[in-house]
Amino acid sequence: MTYHESAIDNSLDINPVGILSEHFRQTLSRHNLKLERGQTRTLQINVGSLCNLTCRHCHLAAGPGSREIMDLETIEQVLSYAARYGFETIDITGGSPELNPNLQYLIEGLAPLAPRIMLRSNLSAVKDNHEGRELQELLRLHKVAIYASLPSLNEAQTDSQRGKGYFDLGIKAIKNLNNLGYGLNHSGLELNLVSNPTGAFLSPSQAQTEKRFRHILETSYGIHFNNLFTIANVPLGRFREWLINSGNLANYMDKLSSSFNPCTVESLMCRSLVSVSWDGYLFDCDFNLAKRMFMGGRKVHVSDMPGIPKSGDPIVVGDHCYACTAGSGFT
Repeated sequence: MTYHESAIDNSLDINPVGILSEHFRQTLSRHNLKLERGQTRTLQINVGSLCNLTCRHCHLAAGPGSREIMDLETIEQVLSYAARYGFETIDITGGSPELNPNLQYLIEGLAPLAPRIMLRSNLSAVKDNHEGRELQELLRLHKVAIYASLPSLNEAQTDSQRGKGYFDLGIKAIKNLNNLGYGLNHSGLELNLVSNPTGAFLSPSQAQTEKRFRHILETSYGIHFNNLFTIANVPLGRFREWLINSGNLANYMDKLSSSFNPCTVESLMCRSLVSVSWDGYLFDCDFNLAKRMFMGGRKVHVSDMPGIPKSGDPIVVGDHCYACTAGSGFT
């Protein structure tokens, strides 16, 4: 099987027959588009699906019982890869990255290797104890940008997706980060919020959502942040299970596919990113990682990767790619 054939075959198992009238690869073809790599600038590291939450929208089905945790040996291999080839940005994600016992070691190892490091946080995992404060100080020291999830300004909606009490914990965590300087003008400490829908619908305007979040969070809680990003829920993992069980899968996939925006393809994150899983294998993005759709259709370990992915290499696609190309897209 060739590289191109693998990319096509992998797209067919995302949805059962009848859910979509046109698969994502067919939509690309109809618009005379190809999803290929540009210059690879970002290394994304998924340190495992261990999480203190069991969020309904999670594409990884992460949770407290997960044993998928990047160990120290794999971290050393990832650090070696980052040192050999160099990246502009390192993106640390999970699960809850804060729960990986080797996270601080990873950040300290990455700090001299890339000008920008970012950490994706669910906020409730940023503990207000000695260990949590030690991590926060390390993040501050290395100016690690924090991308924090706050789905909604409505407490009930947020808690229904993330778990009871999450909204209050999130507000408290953001205030603690503000006290460290995060989210404040001219501090050099970047705090970005991420909002996603709490049901089977698409995100509203990002600009309008950011304006509303900024006004309410500042006036009601005295909270500051740099940017807000809206993302669509990806129909994989626990969210896909919820869509099936609630009878929403077909309608949601139709919403995503009918909102396909060809202008988003040029800026998709997969064109400039390589993602490494908790066990060290390479993918085009974290969503393909969740589906175990390996980069290039081949199972390659980070320790065996001869270099960064080449410009022009095809990206493995599936129907979940509609989530990143709907409306304003997910870059």
